[in-house]
Amino acid sequence: MRLWLSKNSEVPIHEQLVTQLILGIVSNDLKVKQRLPSTRDLARRYDIHANTVSAAYRELAKRGWVEFRKGSGVYVRQRSHAEREKHLALDQVIGRFFRDLRDQGHSLAQIQAAVAHSFTLQPPDHFLLVEPDIELRSILVAEVSQLAKVKIAGAGPEDLQEPNIITGAVPIGLFGHVEEAFARLTSEAGFLILHSASVAESLKGQKRPSVEALVAIVSRWPEFLRWAKTMLLAAGLDGDALSFRDARQRGWDKGLRSAAFVITDSLMAPRIPANCEVKVFRILATSSINEIREYAERNFPT
Repeated sequence: MRLWLSKNSEVPIHEQLVTQLILGIVSNDLKVKQRLPSTRDLARRYDIHANTVSAAYRELAKRGWVEFRKGSGVYVRQRSHAEREKHLALDQVIGRFFRDLRDQGHSLAQIQAAVAHSFTLQPPDHFLLVEPDIELRSILVAEVSQLAKVKIAGAGPEDLQEPNIITGAVPIGLFGHVEEAFARLTSEAGFLILHSASVAESLKGQKRPSVEALVAIVSRWPEFLRWAKTMLLAAGLDGDALSFRDARQRGWDKGLRSAAFVITDSLMAPRIPANCEVKVFRILATSSINEIREYAERNFPT
């Protein structure tokens, strides 16, 4: 995985490393159980202090993204939902299902009739995006709706307790954000795990603006603004040429037409004033959008 690090940026090298490595993990550029470069190798490769790399690795470990293995190195940590997927094999799920029903006093004939009836029910007809951060949830819902052209609703993990919210829905969630949702769902069979776009995918086809160009970054999601700031400064852009707009605040669109172009997310893109050149940075990887589209084509009624 390639990293972009700027020593002249106002964002510390430590933070640039942490941000980009997390993006690498959630986008699946860095695989679960993959060994990261040693502190010495990474420091030498980018000509930075080894203590900086070590501090970044410790921060990632503290947040649960990586783990230290004594005498072996630093590895991408397997998250709890991945462990669930690995151990909840189909035969185990089915076995528990039948045992529970038999313990409740249902006969095999009754179970067989009920299962046969369930197969005659209507298939799911929409996706349910489960995400605890309400602003990120809105962006993801807009992105899936626009790119995959499917029906989708959003919910927080706490909403899964509401009756019938999961009825007719296929729950989906972003890698690293779905542990609480898994704990609340009675079945994980239909849960699709989504991955974020990698740094390389986000920047693909983008041309570096001229030195004097004013670039505006617009979003309602604070993490989008922070991530964009880290990446753009690491890529060598002048911080004085960047204008960050929190779209939750009044007057966020004032003077946008004077910017050379506007970087924004899928939710805000349609709301940018006319005559502005807009560059949309996608949150989701193309592979995840394709997976959603293909799932709907196979399983949703036409």
